[in-house]
Amino acid sequence: MKEGIHPEYVKTTIACACGHEIVTRSTRGDFKVEICSSCHPFFTGKQKLIDTAGRIDRFKRKYGSKEDAKSGSAT
Repeated sequence: MKEGIHPEYVKTTIACACGHEIVTRSTRGDFKVEICSSCHPFFTGKQKLIDTAGRIDRFKRKYGSKEDAKSGSAT
């Protein structure tokens, strides 16, 4: 490797908004993030479950009635 062309690789602290801190090494230095693996819903298991059945029923009520009205007026 050539001397003097690579950035300095320093000890870094990554601070999350939840208060969790990760110590690692980086060329960037210290920085803050809004969400980390300690508070992200995917990793904590506290993610919201989407009610897909309710969305499907709502879609059918909204658009299914128009289809029924079209087929009913044609006969």
